[in-house]
Amino acid sequence: MAARPLEREAKILIIDDSPSSIRLVSHFVRDMGNVHFATRGDSGIRMAIELMPDIILLDVEMPGIDGLETCSLIKKTPELMDVPVIFITAYTGVDHEVAGLSAGAVDFIPKPLSEPIVRARVKTHLTLKRQGDQLLELAMRDGLTGIHNRRAFDEQLLIECRRHRRTPGPLGLAIVDIDYFKPFNDFYGHQAGDACLRQIALCIEESARRPGEMAARYGGEEFAVILPNTEREEACRFGEFLVERVRALALPHEISSFGMVTVSVGVAAGKPAIDGGNNEIVAAADAALYRAKAAGRNRVMLAESGT
Repeated sequence: MAARPLEREAKILIIDDSPSSIRLVSHFVRDMGNVHFATRGDSGIRMAIELMPDIILLDVEMPGIDGLETCSLIKKTPELMDVPVIFITAYTGVDHEVAGLSAGAVDFIPKPLSEPIVRARVKTHLTLKRQGDQLLELAMRDGLTGIHNRRAFDEQLLIECRRHRRTPGPLGLAIVDIDYFKPFNDFYGHQAGDACLRQIALCIEESARRPGEMAARYGGEEFAVILPNTEREEACRFGEFLVERVRALALPHEISSFGMVTVSVGVAAGKPAIDGGNNEIVAAADAALYRAKAAGRNRVMLAESGT
């Protein structure tokens, strides 16, 4: 899954049907992060998808969906599969531990609860999670520009498509291409070309300012921006904003008819038609980009229909 911000307070989710147990565990870990809770397995999973916690403390015995089934469902959810789950249980013995590990748990906290044990195990797995996030963040960054890479884009777009199938808002996407970049490279040299890519990447990343928006290097001189909860008209305005911001950089480009570095942008927005739907929205934005370039470049074009 896509990388998350590293410098932030941890999110701890407790799923337990006992209010007294929730209060006790919350008290033990209150200084280790923001604590959230749910009292049922199904509501806990829904909360986890929205919250994206760093760790889940899960009671084994609950009405409806028990802890083992809840854990299995969490691990089958792409957005949550990397979140560590610690079982809180009164059960002991090899069979129970094997069942818990098979469901996807990373550890167990026995009842009756001991504050030093709870704190030590939560701290250990939060540390491991943070280290894993840091390694993942490095793997998700483009080496030249420093913004997210194609792998990060593909994973995040798939997650957003699935999420937007469950929520009412449309998903937007902008694909950005630097106009006449090959002639720029040939005329100014590859070092200047690399510097140009870095400046454009920074400009695009700084333009993606709303929560959930993500800019990435799509490949070569192409970039992409994921625009959650964005209507078609809003996506078009974002594309126009990008075009204007790049022009405002006033990077010289003597081979271009515009005399400066410019970009063409294709945007699309709509409800993903199928679970996932990532290929459809990319194709729509890409077709709009082709139309922008065919119409003379240095402009934005909106996909002719929703995704």
